[in-house]
Amino acid sequence: MMQNSGIVYFSAEFGLDESLPIYSGGLGILAGDHIKAAADLNIPLTGVGIFYGKGYFQQRIDEGGSQQHLYPEVDLEASVYPVQLLRDDHGQPVIIAIPLNGRQVYAKTWSVQVGSVTLYLLNTDVEWNSDSDRRLTDTLYPGDQDIRISQEILLGIGGTRLLAALGIQPEVWHMNEGHCAFLTLERIRMLSAEGVPFETALEVVKASTVFTTHTPVPAGHDVFSIDRMDRYFGDYYWQLGADRERVLSLGLMDGAFNMTRLAVSTSSKVNGVSKLHGEVTRELFHKWMPHIPQKDIPVDSVTNGIHTGTWLAAGLKELFDRHLPSDWTLQVAEPEVWSAVRDIPHNELWEEHQRAKAKMLEAFDLPLPSSDAGPLIIGFARRFATYKRALLIFSEPERLARILGDPHRPVCLVFAGKAHPSDGPGQELIRRIVELSRDERFRGRVYMVENYAMDKAKMLVQGVDVWLNTPLKPMEASGTSGQKAALNGVLNCSVLDGWWEEGYNGRNGWAIESAIEGDYELQAKQDTEALYRLLEEEIIPMYYNRGDRTVPTEWVNLMKESICSLAPVYNTHRMVNDYWNKMYVPASSRGNRFSADNFEVASRVAAYKQFIRSNWYGVHVKKADILPEDSTRIEMNKTTFRAEIQLGAIWHKDVRVEAVGSDGRRGIWKVILEPVQQQAKGLYVYEGASSNIPTNNIWEADVNVRVTPISPDFANDFEMELAAWG
Repeated sequence: MMQNSGIVYFSAEFGLDESLPIYSGGLGILAGDHIKAAADLNIPLTGVGIFYGKGYFQQRIDEGGSQQHLYPEVDLEASVYPVQLLRDDHGQPVIIAIPLNGRQVYAKTWSVQVGSVTLYLLNTDVEWNSDSDRRLTDTLYPGDQDIRISQEILLGIGGTRLLAALGIQPEVWHMNEGHCAFLTLERIRMLSAEGVPFETALEVVKASTVFTTHTPVPAGHDVFSIDRMDRYFGDYYWQLGADRERVLSLGLMDGAFNMTRLAVSTSSKVNGVSKLHGEVTRELFHKWMPHIPQKDIPVDSVTNGIHTGTWLAAGLKELFDRHLPSDWTLQVAEPEVWSAVRDIPHNELWEEHQRAKAKMLEAFDLPLPSSDAGPLIIGFARRFATYKRALLIFSEPERLARILGDPHRPVCLVFAGKAHPSDGPGQELIRRIVELSRDERFRGRVYMVENYAMDKAKMLVQGVDVWLNTPLKPMEASGTSGQKAALNGVLNCSVLDGWWEEGYNGRNGWAIESAIEGDYELQAKQDTEALYRLLEEEIIPMYYNRGDRTVPTEWVNLMKESICSLAPVYNTHRMVNDYWNKMYVPASSRGNRFSADNFEVASRVAAYKQFIRSNWYGVHVKKADILPEDSTRIEMNKTTFRAEIQLGAIWHKDVRVEAVGSDGRRGIWKVILEPVQQQAKGLYVYEGASSNIPTNNIWEADVNVRVTPISPDFANDFEMELAAWG
């Protein structure tokens, strides 16, 4: 019997707790926080991922600073979440068969219960498999492309088959990054097996699917060669009810198969993970759709958040319980509730922070220099990728040595993080920091904490004084470590990238303002100078400004502002509610409509799109004019546009005609043109006027006329990615 599970959330990694190390970093921890919030809010959600038998890797740093990779077996008994082998009604393990490069590979499933949410994790360590296939799910994000595509087939196709075997029929399918996008092909295959034509099945799948992209970094977008796709899908293409070329076209980019492109092609809603990342993603996708202006690319944004219950220090939680309204809960995100933090006595908040700081120092056994007031500890902990610029603060070593080495105002840097085993440059960053920590200029001032994981992340975001973030703008899609720090009263000092660009208000931390983009060297120079100036003139003086008190009043005011302004907004309860309203509800409604009445709507939309594509070659803007001011058709104080449009076989009500302009500063503006005359079969005259054009001289503006196909059944105005321009 089928059961409606609401939303199913696919992700290649889930970071629930350090005791279940099946995550590598931010993407997985975000996924874990997402399902925890769904459980808190009683949102009907099911998770699907992979159980990596040896996890990501345990990091050891040798005497030379080189990162060593250890892969111990994951100890399920140690997990704080109940993990069980999934069994059928007869007590036998549930086994899923997945086609893989001409053979069948079998997977068992572990289930993890997170409150009301069940997370299913596939694993190929099954006796029916060959030795090599049993090892397919050993580690996360392998460098070998054949293992990588095998894992993604297992996740997407195997995960979809698992849900079918369990009788789970989701209303909404959420793809968290493109690693799982093969699920859309399997859903099409299952519909094809029921006799549904490929194009109709594609519309059904697309209607109920949403996709979140998490990074503008190329390495985050999986790309497989067409040869590799043919080897793994040669016996699969035909099962979808379409030829090889049509299936590959869903992900074809620059002569290869791009998983992000597949996800976009098969989703009705796409979002980035911050407002800025939404803009960056539209710019990225504009390269795929060059005839659609960047601002029109259909990408929304839902800014990431953190699970407050996971990341808030226990001592702070107790402090908040004493001072916030008696009915407050961690699920409450209203600013007025958090505003009560302002009324907490300064000394109580400061003393609680000092306890968290002492706990961190003891756990890491860091022999830091001390003074009556310090030291000021700056934390930098994240995945070691080059664009995150861990070494930026060392750009001027002598100046930094003076900053850190003041005996009256000691400052220490604490670094932590892993580099992917295949990322040589990232590992070199770690080696260089270890080397610098032993440099006489920085000895006792710079430390590297090895084997960064969720347990150590909690101590760092709760115990340091300043959270430093120096990515190359705009490469940080969102970032959430700074949100965790802010929740605990740790002040952010960050490049205005990702979430910080919208979170920073001038009173809740510090901004490293990057005005230069594109010229990496100039940007690094500017960012370095801004960072040093902040440390020398603002951060360090404020921290040590105590007067005759032991509490730095101005600093604690910033801590309170940080908590009050950021905690109510940058949390997963707000985030999941945003997903519910902006993504899940529309996709559920659309999915149900497209599946109803023997897929009548989906079939109609598929036929309509095929007709439009087949006849779009005949659409041309033959002539476009701005009518002169002495024209008798001019309306008072309005600019009038006129265009002759050849539509060929396409009906004039199936297109939108617009004058589209840009003044280079305020983005694009549009004026709808309506048909006023039919000159011949398929040839129309369109006109439109507006008094709200944001330019002083229309004759100097960049204006053109655009024709796009429209339908009330489309998910967005540019669903077909087609446009004809004058």
